[in-house]
Amino acid sequence: MEKAILSRINLKTQDCDISKEYFETIEDLINTKEVQDLKKCSQHLATSRFQHSLNVSYYSFLICRKLGLDAYSAARAGLLHDLYYYDWKTDDKRPIEGNHAKIHPIIALENAKMLTQTNSTIDDAILHHMWPLKTTRPNTSVGWIIQAIDKFCAITEMGFQSLFRASRSNNLLSYCVLFSFVLTF
Repeated sequence: MEKAILSRINLKTQDCDISKEYFETIEDLINTKEVQDLKKCSQHLATSRFQHSLNVSYYSFLICRKLGLDAYSAARAGLLHDLYYYDWKTDDKRPIEGNHAKIHPIIALENAKMLTQTNSTIDDAILHHMWPLKTTRPNTSVGWIIQAIDKFCAITEMGFQSLFRASRSNNLLSYCVLFSFVLTF
């Protein structure tokens, strides 16, 4: 574990109070085989599912902490919200049939419950993080934050990689398309 995208705080060294507090909330999960195996799974372009989940977890934790909400549940739900192992871009190895946006939150929650004890806030956040795509809306404030941060992180992860590719190839068109997409979202 190093850091969340856009963050200057190194979570591995835990050299500030916020990183220590965050790490304490996920310490029993972060080094499990189940969570570490997410490093082998691609999520958004070259971002691993582990890195994406860490991003969602950390920023959800920060926002909930700042708002006086359940930051503990937010950090854990963010880390576990995409706890599945099939390649969502292809249909192979899906444990249940159906649209990925609809089934992967169900699979992630089942996997999370096998890994650790959850609560109703964590359950809601994991099950509804794909709202408004194929799921009903979240019922908790933490759930709303997780679903919003999940979208923010996905756009950020893809955006940085696209910008990096555009700068390396001097492809201005890629940058313009990305920028127009962000403005319309």
